[in-house]
Order: sequence, then structure tokens, then C-alpha cells
Amino acid sequence: MPLYRPSILLSDAYGSAGEVTFYHRNGRCYIRRRVKATYPGTPAQLEHLAVHRRAMAAWASLDSEMQKLWNAYETTAEPHRPPFDHKAHISGNNLFVSAYHGFALMGEEQIPQPHPFRPFPPFVVKFLSASVEAGSLVLSIDAHLPEIPDAVFYRLYARIRLTKPGCGLGVRGMKGFLAAGNCSGQMTVAIPEYTEIWNLGGEKFQIQAMCILLDSETGFRSQYQRSTAVIEPSCQ
Repeated sequence: MPLYRPSILLSDAYGSAGEVTFYHRNGRCYIRRRVKATYPGTPAQLEHLAVHRRAMAAWASLDSEMQKLWNAYETTAEPHRPPFDHKAHISGNNLFVSAYHGFALMGEEQIPQPHPFRPFPPFVVKFLSASVEAGSLVLSIDAHLPEIPDAVFYRLYARIRLTKPGCGLGVRGMKGFLAAGNCSGQMTVAIPEYTEIWNLGGEKFQIQAMCILLDSETGFRSQYQRSTAVIEPSCQ
């Protein structure tokens, strides 16, 4: 591959630009044709992308006054990614799109109304029991929010994978589920054909989950919380 020769403007280069990629080997910079990935994405990824595109189209359809109202609320919402210094905030567009995705996760995809972001309460997800009913795994879950008056407005969404006990944490193979009920009491998640999804038998297994709260009034989403449990399902 051609060697990159530094100029008075650029002494070195990294990454891709246009149709070329700059890479390093043995301390020297080379150039090669940029490789464009052809991976089409999984059905779940394509569905998520379609929702995101609809969210962006919905934002573009808002009149300028409505967009200004969303932008006025941006300073109340901190990003879900570092730095967590209480100084950064997301844009009104980010806030709108996040709410749009939240409603979509609840099966109520719609154009959200502008609301200031309100902090979510602390929560700890615990998997209480598991049972097998007509080939589906039914998980009983508690988010420990029954003492909070607004708990009835919160829904639980969990990305779950089942592994053998002792398996390390990971996100590959996780599937998303919306819990039935609200966070004012115990909730359930039904997973059909779970043994085929994760190639498991009916023996004891480990649950790995990343859970968020969804505000059913605004569509806003909380930070993810990890939760794990080892459970032996009962048959009914």
C-alpha cells in the first residue's frame, strides 16, 4: 500500500476520509482504499433504525415554536453518557427523540408533547421467581418502587439474556421485553420459546439484564441498571 508522506499542513493522519483510510504499521502511516461494510443489520437493529428515522421525521415536522419549546427544556436533561459532571446537557432534538423512542418501547409510538425532564427515582430490579407456562418462561420482577406515589406511571423495559450459572456478563444475545404492569407492584415478563433463543434446557440458569424505567406520561427513559440472578424455573 502507498506510504503516506507528511506535508507542511498534515504531519500525520488517522482514520478514514472520503474514499481512503489511513493506517499505521511499524510506526509508519499508509493509505488504502476505504472498506465499506455491507452488514445489513439484524431485524431488531433495522426495526430500531426505522423507529429512529420516524422520530427524526417527526421532529422535522414540528413548527419552529414547538421546537423552541423543546429546546427550552434541554437544560433540565443530562446525557446518559459521560462526562457525568452535571454541566453537560442534551439538545431539545435529543430530548424529543428520546421520548419518541420511549413511547415506541411501550408499544405506543407517537409524537411526544414537550415536557421538562424530571429525574427518575432510584430503583433496583430483582428477579423473584420463574415459571414455565405453555412453553414460555414467565419471570416475576420487582423494581422496589411501591412507596413512591408516581410509581404507577413508570413501566419497566429489560434487555435480557439467559446463560448458564457463572457465565460472565455480556450484551450479545440480549432480547428486549416490556414488563406487564407498572412499577407500583410486582411485574411479569413472558419469554416465548426461551430454550430455543438461548439454547437452554429447563435446568437452573442465570438471568442477565439491563433495565430502564419508562415514564408513561412523557416517554422519557432512565439510565440502565444491571441486574443478575440465578433461578430454577418451576413448571405449571
